[in-house]
Amino acid sequence: MARRVLILSWEYPPIVEGGLARHVRKLSEGLVAQGVVVTVLTRGREGDPTEEVRAGVRVHRVPEPKTPRGDLDAFLAWVGAMNEHMVGAATRLAAHHGFDVIHGHDWLVARAAAALSRKLGAPYVTTIHATEFGRHQGWVADHPQSYIHGVEKWMARRADRVIVCSHYMREHVADVFGLSEGRVTVIPNGIDPDELVAVDDLQELRSRFAAPDEKLILLIGRLVYEKGFQLALDALPGVIRRVGRVRFLVAGSGTHESELKAQARRLGLMEHGTFAGWIGDDVLHSLYRIADLCVVPSIYEPFGLVALEAMASGCPCIVADTGGLREVVPNDDVGLRFRSRDPRSLERMMELAIANPAVRFRLITEAAEHVRLFDWADVAARTSELYGRLRPRGRRRRPALAPAPSPRG
Repeated sequence: MARRVLILSWEYPPIVEGGLARHVRKLSEGLVAQGVVVTVLTRGREGDPTEEVRAGVRVHRVPEPKTPRGDLDAFLAWVGAMNEHMVGAATRLAAHHGFDVIHGHDWLVARAAAALSRKLGAPYVTTIHATEFGRHQGWVADHPQSYIHGVEKWMARRADRVIVCSHYMREHVADVFGLSEGRVTVIPNGIDPDELVAVDDLQELRSRFAAPDEKLILLIGRLVYEKGFQLALDALPGVIRRVGRVRFLVAGSGTHESELKAQARRLGLMEHGTFAGWIGDDVLHSLYRIADLCVVPSIYEPFGLVALEAMASGCPCIVADTGGLREVVPNDDVGLRFRSRDPRSLERMMELAIANPAVRFRLITEAAEHVRLFDWADVAARTSELYGRLRPRGRRRRPALAPAPSPRG
């Protein structure tokens, strides 16, 4: 009899807030190919179908109001209501389908996933894609970081099995949450190069950001402090002085955007580049094809999907020597690494990659083979194998509820 899995995620296409939606979709579709019966429970917006089958995956959406922006307490209350709605919807689904495993992704659905595991007697798996502790370099004493950190700690200890995307994250999660590393399974993220579809006219797209004789450096992702874009901006003036004819492109949006633009103005960089803001997937994937170099300067990075996408698209890549990036870029044949948090080290590596055609050729050639190691079919097979090792929960005592949000202050 085929294994039946309920996957909970706060985002799933067409709702794409970040990389989580793409991860859950590809994992779910890969599991279906492995013979697993997959139901995804997620949130929906007005106009989204409440139920559909996509690539063999049964998708059920709980209608939710628009996500609150700028009010963290309102957002936490919204997350709590979403979890309650998910428990009700999944309970109704279980009456018709039944589930052998509950698999939640990150803290946003932890309360619902744990409650359903207890209610249905099914083992609970959680994938931790990142931690609040890591995102804020350990500063989690104040609200709301303290609440989110508390939920993540409770979630990690409550789950029967924890999945992370890198060996770095296994050590990090075990240390921060006080877990045995034996309870944490490493299953790297995957990539499908065929889905990195570019726009038809790449030459026209490139002309928006750089002249034919200029080198284009790409910085792509959420504009938040832990992504380290401030380090890249610090490094750029020296590269421009020594190499000349260099432009940069920052693609993305986030809470650090205004600070980064102010920094670029102070450094005299605004005439040498563009802040493009948030862009859709079609243009996003095209940027790797038109750039001469992609830089991933993260301070905290559990995995490094941007680096993997750049390498799969034939764009040479430089990454910070930290976190999961060390596993995505394990040596200087497939990508270059610079000392984490060191703009001068990054400056030297950017100059090397831009000015040395032999280095660029080596990086592009070797990376094309390296990315084949990150295959979604393998990710799904390893996840299915983990499901098969789990046993029904029975009536073992576990804490029933995650910590409740505390008032601000």
